[in-house]
Amino acid sequence: MSDEFNPDRPADMGPLYHQEAWRRLGSEQFDIVVVGGGVVGVGAALDAATRGLRVALVEARDIASGTSSRSSKMFHGGLRYLEQLEFGLVREALRERELSLSTLAPHLVKPLPFLYPLTNRVWERPYVASGIFLYDRMGGAKSVPGQKHVTRSGALRVAPALKRSSLIGGIRYYDTVVDDARHSLTVARTAAHYGAVVRTSTQVVGFLTESDRVLGVRVRDTETGETAEVRGHCVINAAGVWTDEVQALSKQRGHFKVRASKGVHIVVPRDRIVSETAIILRTVNSVLFVIPWETHWIIGTTDTDWNLDLAHPAATRADIDYILERVNEVLVTQLTHDDIEGVYAGLRPLLAGEDDETSKLSREHAVAVVTPGLVSIAGGKYTTYRVMAADAVDACNDYIPTRVAHSITERVPLLGADGYFALVNQCEHLGQRFSLHPYRIRRLLNRYGSLIDDVLVHADDDPGLLEPIAAAPQYLRVEVIYAALNEAALHLEDVLARRTRISIEYPHRGVDCAREVADLMAGVLGWSAEKVAFEVDTYRARVEAEIASQREPDDASADALRASAPEARSEILEPVPVPE
Repeated sequence: MSDEFNPDRPADMGPLYHQEAWRRLGSEQFDIVVVGGGVVGVGAALDAATRGLRVALVEARDIASGTSSRSSKMFHGGLRYLEQLEFGLVREALRERELSLSTLAPHLVKPLPFLYPLTNRVWERPYVASGIFLYDRMGGAKSVPGQKHVTRSGALRVAPALKRSSLIGGIRYYDTVVDDARHSLTVARTAAHYGAVVRTSTQVVGFLTESDRVLGVRVRDTETGETAEVRGHCVINAAGVWTDEVQALSKQRGHFKVRASKGVHIVVPRDRIVSETAIILRTVNSVLFVIPWETHWIIGTTDTDWNLDLAHPAATRADIDYILERVNEVLVTQLTHDDIEGVYAGLRPLLAGEDDETSKLSREHAVAVVTPGLVSIAGGKYTTYRVMAADAVDACNDYIPTRVAHSITERVPLLGADGYFALVNQCEHLGQRFSLHPYRIRRLLNRYGSLIDDVLVHADDDPGLLEPIAAAPQYLRVEVIYAALNEAALHLEDVLARRTRISIEYPHRGVDCAREVADLMAGVLGWSAEKVAFEVDTYRARVEAEIASQREPDDASADALRASAPEARSEILEPVPVPE
């Protein structure tokens, strides 16, 4: 590893970049400071940087460590929102889906066939078909096929796992799937590539103000406790479910409130459900997705109010039982708790409304100028992150002393997108070049795109890095090195939960490979033996707390157990209570 930061490769967000970013935060004047490293925050940083603005982004924990790594893994228009008459949202989301699928992130956003089982005769087929027809006409069938009607026998041929009695026929259509954490990270690295200063483990603890004008933020390094002042002509609060907490630091009254809705998903082995297609099931309150995820299925989600710890929402036994009961209503072979390999819970940042049912709250987003120099953005859905980001930056225009160009991110492919399609056609050749099976090459291309050379070059001097991680063989050891050296991973949890998805893809939840991964990271990050032991122990405590919480019957008891686990970022502060 070079002993100095390389300014020619700003997207290599390793330990030296992290140090340099801290210096720059405290010494430069920025046009925009973005608070929050979820997909909207990193999207805003990318949008601002590609307009030629000087932009900094700060995140208290890790990129996508909140909501943006815990979604249903879909990059979709939102078929169910048609039923809520949110036509504008669906049309906008489908346009964004098409952009990412074809141009912006084809290595990360993938088409996925779905089966919609029909259960009622006469009225349901024309009703659902008209909705999917509208979905296709709004943009859902540009790069993917349109809907196709099937009989009950036709549906069972593609999804033999379904009970014959659970449907009378079906409709097949296409949507898309994405690794949300990897996508958010790639947006962040693309923003850094275009000049944004992106720094994780950097918590906002206050605002810089003059009269009622916001002039920047005070930040605290959540690794060391060190503080600094970051000056910006405008601050964007893109903190997701923490929007109100960040707002409270400004001592200004917000224009809207954010309500957290908990969504729980379970992960089961691929052989437990025999189907060639994803499945969407209607429930009383919402829908349930059964989504193929490499050698697994992701099943979810729930939709319940959450008023407890925002950083670590806990899944309960009741949440898991609900998902199992709903999916088992239609499956021939019943799933049990023993089949579950992983569980995760995330929070949707919904705009608070008068309706008590979170599933009916709008997924539209809102942007508001809270006070001169402070813009808040909230609501929306993952798929429309780019539009939300552009709207937030537009709202800063009046506070930036130079002319602000229009958003161009619809023409800016993410890192790894350029050349991806050609490389897919060269899998056999690449496999021979790197002595890897073409399956491995395809998998790496679908994680890193055309950055695959940057990943594998780290194994030039140590071919052993091309070996799989012993207890998580889907991943290569070199991917851990790359995560620490190029992808801003500072802790074991960052790698096991977000740079890879080992924490939800294996029954051991990452515990069995924690030591191996920590030892690999230690060589890059300079960890001592004591630091390695701390990282492993902290991660194990996290997993134990999560598993224990998932046995609890209610949110309060589950939250108490999950919140008892130690934080890897030991200097993080509890958020300021939001005044009623």
